[in-house]
Amino acid sequence: MEQFKDYGLSDQILQAIGEMGFVSPTPIQEKTIPAILGSTRDIIGLAQTGTGKTAGFGLPLVQQIDRTVKDVQALILCPTRELCMQITGDLNSFSKYTQGFVTTPIYGGASIVPQMKSLKQGSHIVVGTPGRTLDMIRRGILKIEKIKWLILDEADEMLNMGFRDDLDEILSVTPPARQTLLFSATMPDGVRRIAGTYMNNPEEISAGKKNAGAANVEHWYYVVRAADRYVALKRLADINPGIYGIVFCRTRAETREVAEKLIADGYNADALHGDLSQPQRDSVMQRFRNRNLQLLIATDVAARGLDVTDLSHIINYNLPDDHEVYIHRSGRTGRAGKSGICMTITHSREGGRIREIERSIGKKFELKEIPQGKEICEKRLFHLIDKVEKVEVDESLIEKFMPVIFKKLEWLDRDELIKHFVSFEFNRFLEYYRNATDLNVKSGGDSSHERRGSKGKTTYTRYHVNLGSKHDINVTGLISLINENLRERNMSIGKIDIQRNFSFFEADSNFEKQLLRVFEGAVYNEMPVTVQVSNPDTKTERDEYRSKREYGGGYSKPKKKKDSVYSNRNKGKGRFADKRNDSRASSGSNRPAKRKRT
Repeated sequence: MEQFKDYGLSDQILQAIGEMGFVSPTPIQEKTIPAILGSTRDIIGLAQTGTGKTAGFGLPLVQQIDRTVKDVQALILCPTRELCMQITGDLNSFSKYTQGFVTTPIYGGASIVPQMKSLKQGSHIVVGTPGRTLDMIRRGILKIEKIKWLILDEADEMLNMGFRDDLDEILSVTPPARQTLLFSATMPDGVRRIAGTYMNNPEEISAGKKNAGAANVEHWYYVVRAADRYVALKRLADINPGIYGIVFCRTRAETREVAEKLIADGYNADALHGDLSQPQRDSVMQRFRNRNLQLLIATDVAARGLDVTDLSHIINYNLPDDHEVYIHRSGRTGRAGKSGICMTITHSREGGRIREIERSIGKKFELKEIPQGKEICEKRLFHLIDKVEKVEVDESLIEKFMPVIFKKLEWLDRDELIKHFVSFEFNRFLEYYRNATDLNVKSGGDSSHERRGSKGKTTYTRYHVNLGSKHDINVTGLISLINENLRERNMSIGKIDIQRNFSFFEADSNFEKQLLRVFEGAVYNEMPVTVQVSNPDTKTERDEYRSKREYGGGYSKPKKKKDSVYSNRNKGKGRFADKRNDSRASSGSNRPAKRKRT
């Protein structure tokens, strides 16, 4: 507490944070608290989520707010409802013994009437999400002409969520004499634009390297076949019986699918995605925060702004497209000085992407092996025995039942009793892993198509679809479109060739009729989708072939392929594509794409 006293904070604040367990400031607090208290200069604070940024700007605000004035003096913008409520809760805790201090949260997904009433009654600090804040400003309910402080918390996340225009409009009506405090875990171009446009000669304060991973987080990755991704996830959960973490998926559909499978398989899990209503989302988050759930299966968008402490693991079911997204994911564990582990399940062709992320975050990834069945059974069994050994026995509760129990089990000696107990608790687990196979793909080893190839070759049909890059479709998007319409997990997808005005893709010939049928009347971004079997001899495809040559690339009649790295067992996983083949013809040609001379 001596260090916090050195900042000149009031006795009321020191008493409040003392009860909260604050002992010494974190690195970001050491730098921001005296800077905000001692200067009106704009500040850019770079630090990972969970490093104490809220206290870094919140304590100086509570100290400096003029409680005799009812006008809004500080506006704090953050990306999500959850973070809005968390910041409000922290500010209320900091000001517990500071009489007359009022903080008001405003956010979407809830009735606007109570929030309007609170603002009309007067508030010193408003914490809001950009959309609802802008709505209140336009209605004339929230007046920010006299604010002295503007705080942008998780600025990079707000931009990622599409709040750029809202932020521009809000910032444009704030007084020029304000002090602006911008906090972000990363510094993408959009954040730099805000700093350059709306901040005056800001001081940059960093509690670590820019765009770097948290120091106390280990980064592990596993290489498995595409079809074994879910089974690998189960094994990682099983080998860590005390796991408390988030599993990140690419799409809402994948999030639902993985969560439903885990729940059906008896795991303590649930999903968090954009299709949930606000009450459903609140229910899931409350159960997760109370540790009634061990695993939260989420998309990046749904998990933005969540602040849950003591997470032991983050599991990337798929690698994100953006390195900064990986930083945000991994930064959700290893907080407040504790250690954490970020696991990534990869495909054999994603080694290059792992190296890219390593360079980006300045951390080495450690290649690990998916545990074998015997190893998992031993770990789970001894975990169970430890729990039984350490369970608290209350004689008063069980005493009246013991004579009947002793009588019932007296025919069993000690060894037999233990065997019965272990078998009762563990037989299903042992049976599941009795013949478990090795899921790990060795360096230079097999892939999904090689394993399946041993059972027989897959024949592919080549299709033409009237969507190309100019329609904002890519490999991942096309796979997602196929999965969302067909909903057939056992169909393999072959090579995909994205062109400007159209695309080609290969799919298991056994599903030809189904695939053509489900795309009748399909729509993508309000555009009707047309899928038909590719035929290079038709006039349409000859014309498109000529168009294609303007952009480079060969073309030949389709050939049958042995198999594919794609499988609808892994919905939406376009990242498994070999990017080197994206610009080649789908016929299996190994010639590189011809490039137009410039």
